[in-house]
Amino acid sequence: MALMAENPKRPRELGIPFGPTPTGPFNAITDVPGLKVGHTTLIEGRNIRTGVTVILPPDNNPFLNKLRAAIHVGNGFGKLMGSTQVNELGEIESPIALTSTLNVARVADALLDYMLDLPGNEKVRSMNMVVGETNDGQLNDIRARRVGRAEVLSAIRNAKSGPVEEGAVGAGTGTICFGWKGGIGTSSRLVNGHTLGVLVQSNYGGSLRISGMPFPNGEVGPASGDGSIMIVIATDAPLEHRELSRLASRAMWGLGRTGSSGSNGSGDYAIAVSTSKDTTPLKSDRLSPYFAAVIDATDEAVINSLFAASTIEGNGVRVEALPVDKVMIEWNRRNPK
Repeated sequence: MALMAENPKRPRELGIPFGPTPTGPFNAITDVPGLKVGHTTLIEGRNIRTGVTVILPPDNNPFLNKLRAAIHVGNGFGKLMGSTQVNELGEIESPIALTSTLNVARVADALLDYMLDLPGNEKVRSMNMVVGETNDGQLNDIRARRVGRAEVLSAIRNAKSGPVEEGAVGAGTGTICFGWKGGIGTSSRLVNGHTLGVLVQSNYGGSLRISGMPFPNGEVGPASGDGSIMIVIATDAPLEHRELSRLASRAMWGLGRTGSSGSNGSGDYAIAVSTSKDTTPLKSDRLSPYFAAVIDATDEAVINSLFAASTIEGNGVRVEALPVDKVMIEWNRRNPK
């Protein structure tokens, strides 16, 4: 089950800019060839508002077709399973799943079931699942740990390329961003013949800025700005682990543009993956346009998550969607044509 977004248009379509670099055709992480995204959204009774989002790599079996990868930790108050092996070996061997904090272990177990059952993996005795999280405990009965095997396999089965559903869906069903309803957001950029895409699970605080314009926070969420965000970056540019680590670190600059406070209680992570099979990586002096692209795409993905989200009531809490009409009135007032 998914809720209809209260605002059907994305901020870019309404005239809000996010840097000069062009986007891919869907302005989504799925613009990277072969990538798929799937959601399972759980809205049940009065207290369950949660879900899971899975990003599938181009090859059917990522264990046999490992991708170069890196993980950057902006602030480590979180539970990103599988991160140490990714950074030790510089590669990833599973799909990437995002979910609720107390569901990480259950989602990883389900993801492991899926991977062990793939043809070619019959004799595998060790696998590293990568599962990230943010805490949706205000809107969701988080202790119920409602996301399990069926929900993960459903997200994998329904994963697709093309447009990505945003807002209060999948892992973003119960998240809150700047006191407004957060969720899943995505964006992409075309850089020197390559595609770079970003997907976020926004669930953090600070002082909201929309393409540089301050806008009031919503009324729900801690004043300290505690919260978390998962940022997944994918590109078909030929980047090695070191370059991907540098790319992932720039996502935090995009996060800062949105007004994040990077508080003590935030879990701010970026996972960067290259789908390229090219064994000749780009040299460091060619990376600057990719750095700029990931900053802009991260900024836009977060704002997309806010614009797409619907008002949610759950667990005795109501979180309003960002009032997009008021945002646009203020934007147009400050930026007359």
